[in-house]
Formats: sequence, structure tokens, C-alpha cells
Amino acid sequence: MAVDVQTFLDPADTTPIIDVRSPAEYAKGHLPGALSMPLFTDAERAEVGTTYKQVGPEQAFSLGLERVGPKMAGFVKQARQIAPHGRIKVYCWRGGKRSGSMGWLLAQAGFESLVLEGGYKAYRNHLLTTLGQPLKLAVVGGMTGSGKTEILQQLAMAGEQVIDLEGLANHRGSAFGGVGLPAQPSNEQFWNLVFDRFNQLDPNRTIWVEDESRSIGCVTVPEPLFVQMRLAPVYAVSVETALRVEHLQQVYAGHAVEALEASLLKIEKRLGTRHTAQLREALLAGEMAQVTQQLLDYYDKMYRYGLERRTPGQVVEVTLQPAPQRWSEWLQRITPRLMEIRS
Repeated sequence: MAVDVQTFLDPADTTPIIDVRSPAEYAKGHLPGALSMPLFTDAERAEVGTTYKQVGPEQAFSLGLERVGPKMAGFVKQARQIAPHGRIKVYCWRGGKRSGSMGWLLAQAGFESLVLEGGYKAYRNHLLTTLGQPLKLAVVGGMTGSGKTEILQQLAMAGEQVIDLEGLANHRGSAFGGVGLPAQPSNEQFWNLVFDRFNQLDPNRTIWVEDESRSIGCVTVPEPLFVQMRLAPVYAVSVETALRVEHLQQVYAGHAVEALEASLLKIEKRLGTRHTAQLREALLAGEMAQVTQQLLDYYDKMYRYGLERRTPGQVVEVTLQPAPQRWSEWLQRITPRLMEIRS
């Protein structure tokens, strides 16, 4: 049975999803949580596609049957392992022959199979349309080391709606952002992960995000979302430099010096050869506080420049008086303060 994209994506429906596209298509981007059960291997898909173009659709269809036929019993067996209760969702690129064929096969085997109308392409169009609708965003800003990610975590614990873009990107945003983290998803998959998180939230309530540039490591914030982030109110938390240094040392403590050195060299052109050499020497000597302090000077200039480009009245400064002396105390106190100002 074919269903539209909104029905297929109902967050309350926990029916298992299978992606019947080729392994390469799946690797590039897929619905979060979907399992790969390819109708064709990458080589078979190329073979069938070539036959379609060079010979004709009937010959391509016959070739496809030859390749799929011996696998049919295996598909049913695998589907029963994935969906023991007999209900399964299926999609391919356009919702055409591949998902239709798999849906038919599984229906014959007794499954209730739901096929995504329009396929993965319809899903991607729905993603862009939905994220382009007016959203109630609140942006947590602040200079590097202010603990914006930790603040988002505290907000989520307090019942607020949060999209942790850096968490989904496996990157903290700076040149050092990938140190100690898993490999980043593809850009396409990152957008899928962001949308999946958004789809679990109530769009009528405020959604908190961190102030980000367009790029987070090797991925980019979905354009419709980024446009709205640039227009949303920014709650810029202010924290003493000494506390930011303390926090950053906690974040990067224990990571290999070689990884930190490689990250430092990524911004050599911006820092200058001489300054980079000095920082590298201090890093290799274990003088982390000194390195962190000097790098904050660099990142603070960049962040101030970004804030200055916001429209007047868009940025709300959030400070604590008196200023706490410990990072943990500051984090515990700033989150309630942030919620108080926002409300």
C-alpha cells in the first residue's frame, strides 16, 4: 500500500523501515533508522541502468528479474527478522519499481507493507519545505568555550525543545571541533538527521539551537533552517575568560597532542606562520592554558564580528552577577537565568 510522506514519517509509528536502494545510495543518505536491504548491488544497479538506456526498458526489466529472482526468499527471511510483527515500511529513490516490487513480494508473504509514495526524493523535498516554514527559534550564543552545547543539554533536561546541531554533526564547530569525535556524516545525511530531530518536536513551541556558522566541520546547516537562525533572537551568554579556559581544557584533556597539533595547523594561514609556530611550541611543551588563552583571543574576534552583523535588538546579553568562580557553578546558574530572560 502506497502512503504519503507525512504518514510514512509519523513519529508515533515505530514500524521498521527498509531502504531497498543500492548500498552506495544508502551510504550517501537515508532516512534515519532505516535499514539497508538493497534489491540490487551497486554493480547490478549500474548494469540494469545501462541496459535501460542502451537497449530498452523491457530488456532492463527482464535483467532485473534475473538478478532479483534468486534473492526473493532471502528478502522475506530478512524482513521477518526485521519486522517479526508483520508490518514494514519500504522506500526506494522515487517510489517506483524497486520499492513497489519489494512491497508486493512482502505482501504476498503476509506482511502489511507500506510503500513511500514518491520515495526518498519526496522525503527530501518534504524536508526542505518543512524546514522552510516559519519556526519559533531561540539561539544560544556566546564566545568559544562558553559551554553552549552544555547549556542546550541543561535546557533539554528542563523540558525545553532542543536541536543539538553539533551533536548531530559529530563536530564542535571550530578547527579543533572534530578531535576525539566519530567521523562526520555526509552532508546529505546530516540534513536528514536534523530533520528527523525536528520531526520529533512541536513546531508551535520554542526550539533552541546553538549559534552556528553555515558550516560545522565538513557539513553545512540546512539552508532553510540557517536562514531562520540568522533572523532569530540570540541569547548571548557572557562568561569570564578564565572559566572558558577551564572548560576547554576539560573538553580536550586526554586527547593526543598530535590531533591537537594537526587542528592548529588548519588555521595557520589565519594565525600567521610565526604565531602558529609559537603556539605549536607551547602545545608540545604541555602549556595548554597558554595555548587555549591565545586561541580564544583569535576566536573571540571572529565571534564579535559575527554579532556585529546582527540586526539591532536581535542580540540579548545574558550575564550573571556576581560572576561565579567555578565552571560547574556557572553552568548550573546560567541555564535558569537564560530561561527567565527568554520567558
